Amino acid sequence: MPRHTRTLGILTLVSAMAAALPAAHGADGVVRHHEGKFPIASAIEVPAGAATIYLSGMGAPVVDAKADPHSIAAYGDTQAQTRGALKRIEDTLKTLGLTMGDIVQMHIYMAQDPSLGKLDFDGMMKGYTQFFGTAAQPDLPTRSAFGVAHLANPGWLVEIEVTAVRPPAKKAG
Repeated sequence: MPRHTRTLGILTLVSAMAAALPAAHGADGVVRHHEGKFPIASAIEVPAGAATIYLSGMGAPVVDAKADPHSIAAYGDTQAQTRGALKRIEDTLKTLGLTMGDIVQMHIYMAQDPSLGKLDFDGMMKGYTQFFGTAAQPDLPTRSAFGVAHLANPGWLVEIEVTAVRPPAKKAG
């Protein structure tokens, strides 16, 4: 088979696969592709002219002021820390005139929970799904979750960094 015929065939296949991905077109021009039932986007298209906002990694706030501030007891388990970190992100976005629905990419760094002897992916997901894929906030970001040896604060089991976009029509806060 000639090389150009193979190339054309591959391009046709890739185009057909991309067209087959379910996509949600937001009023803001952001297109979110999603496949399967897992609550993350497989790809996101951002319209030209959108502003990109990068938030630094955030951990959970202290939930037990009596505990050692460098202990897990001070911040809670993985689920509580995920919820706390996402709430801090939500609050920061709000000051910028944005919402959790404006997040397009998320990186979650997780340390092993010593009480479990492993990463608590299920706990992270329980916290995550309180903010994403809900009736009130259905927009899903692309997301990667990483296991790391430890985080900057020895009491943290989770640190989350996000990238959000402000579409051209949305004013800065």
